[in-house]
Amino acid sequence: GDPLLVKVNKLTSTKTQLPYSYYSLPFCQPEHIVDSAENLGEVLRGDRIENSPYVFKMREPQMCNIVCRKILDKKAAKAFKEKINDEYRVNMILDNLPLVVPIRRPDQENAVVYQYGYHVGLRGQYAGSKEEKHFIHNHLTFTVKYHKDPLSGSARIVGFEVKPFSVKHEYEGEWNEKTRLTTCDPHAKRAVTSSESPQEVEEKKEIIFTYDVEFQESDIKWASRWDTYLLMADDQIHWFSIVNSLMIVLFLSGMVAMIMLRTLYRDISKYNQLETQEEAQEETGWKLVHGDVFRPPANSDLLCVYVGTGVQFFGMILVMMIFALLGFLSPSNRGGLMTAMLLLWVFMGLFAGYSSARLYKLFKGTEWKKITLKTAFMFPATVFAIFFVLNALIWGQKSSGAVPFGTMFALVLLWFGISVPLVFVGSYFGFKKPATEDPVKTNKIPRQIPEQAWYMNPAFSILIGGILPFGAVFIELFFILTSIWLHQFYYIFGFLFIVFVILIITCAEITVVLCYFQLCSEDYLWWWRSYLTSGSSAFYLFLYAAFYFFTKLEITKAVSGVLYFGYMLIISYSFFVLTGTIGFYACFWFTRLIYSSVKID
Repeated sequence: GDPLLVKVNKLTSTKTQLPYSYYSLPFCQPEHIVDSAENLGEVLRGDRIENSPYVFKMREPQMCNIVCRKILDKKAAKAFKEKINDEYRVNMILDNLPLVVPIRRPDQENAVVYQYGYHVGLRGQYAGSKEEKHFIHNHLTFTVKYHKDPLSGSARIVGFEVKPFSVKHEYEGEWNEKTRLTTCDPHAKRAVTSSESPQEVEEKKEIIFTYDVEFQESDIKWASRWDTYLLMADDQIHWFSIVNSLMIVLFLSGMVAMIMLRTLYRDISKYNQLETQEEAQEETGWKLVHGDVFRPPANSDLLCVYVGTGVQFFGMILVMMIFALLGFLSPSNRGGLMTAMLLLWVFMGLFAGYSSARLYKLFKGTEWKKITLKTAFMFPATVFAIFFVLNALIWGQKSSGAVPFGTMFALVLLWFGISVPLVFVGSYFGFKKPATEDPVKTNKIPRQIPEQAWYMNPAFSILIGGILPFGAVFIELFFILTSIWLHQFYYIFGFLFIVFVILIITCAEITVVLCYFQLCSEDYLWWWRSYLTSGSSAFYLFLYAAFYFFTKLEITKAVSGVLYFGYMLIISYSFFVLTGTIGFYACFWFTRLIYSSVKID
């Protein structure tokens, strides 16, 4: 008999990607609308959680409860029609569980797929008529599943389902508070079981909103009540993708091992036995460029900034994966993922400052404050600018997905108040440490680089380098995109972690292999090239996002398209910084290793 309060969340649509608050449509309202407190992640996702006129009593079924009666005016009818056309769904929450509509799968017996939220309404024609009408789901049959504790006799909620119907309710006489419906009457045991005579959405039509509640006992324990929501039907695909990626990794590792063993071992032993002068003049390959290989590159400041940002990203993703694996970011904690990402990003500024200052000092830089400022501002400012434009667009659509001014201010505060000072602290320590020594001395005058074969052309080898890291992650990427844009839960962090490790190894290995080939053909400009080689996988990621947009999503609105590509641009840019940094550090370690093992006369 305890009261159960149903809360309403945003209206969502996979066609427009623009969330709206529940009461932006003229649904029945409670006497006072109370907004639940939302965390940072929820606000950024556009969740607006409010109370609703639906109030149940625990384990007391109800039939045909009338919520309210509405007469539609022109504006209301238009609002409903627009949302029905765009296939909007209503999301509700009971005891922190989202409302789902069970849908039977025709291909398997007893297999049920859960869809989040019920559709506002549907479009259809009457038999024998060509004209398309809009119908609204005004009768909801809720099923609340509970698990009874055998010892104490108390029950806990483990499921919240609904079957929506569209019913043109009828009653006799004038409408008043006590009117009994003829279409749905608890006394006459007349329940709504189908949408035979549906309720049209037109101006001046009256709509009566009603609901039933039934309670079902369930065997699901409270602790595992989320499992039905998170059942992934396609584990095989993930295993397949991991095996597929491991093949790439094995192939690359084999190549790296061959290079390391055969070439380096042979080369180094040969170089170290060069006695006669004639032999010394015939040496070719990577040994010849030893005097130039550690010459600071052009735009070395920018490289330091990008490497610093990459380290910040890498730290954020690594820590977040570990949290997710330990189960801190479960989907019952709405918006937890977003909040965790932002906070981690801010605190990882420490490492960003440190690593960019270390590299800057290696390049014999002196103005560490300048490089620190660039590290603290360049990447976040770019992302913030894109985000700001997208937010203005969402705001123009009056969607609840727009980030309110207060939250914007909080984000700027996080960035200026915590991130920037931390970058400075990191930089200060990084610059105080003595610079890393190069294993070989750099010549005063740069060597000429000989003509390169077509396949060693920078643009070509950079584009080739990006294919393998992208190939290693693209199946997992499909699931991540689906969870973001088709509003499904993503909860396979175990797989994601394996894929992340594979990504790191692939990026590192492909860069080392290509870097070695490059040095062998006496081209010593490897700094930027190593960053771009693995970073170019972000270019393929963006192409794939475009492919996904046209094949899988049914987005028709221009604004929604801009949103999609804007957000995918931010994601690709982040991916570029992350993979580029991994490649750069791998190559940096590799060159230091091979040049320190050679005796230079």
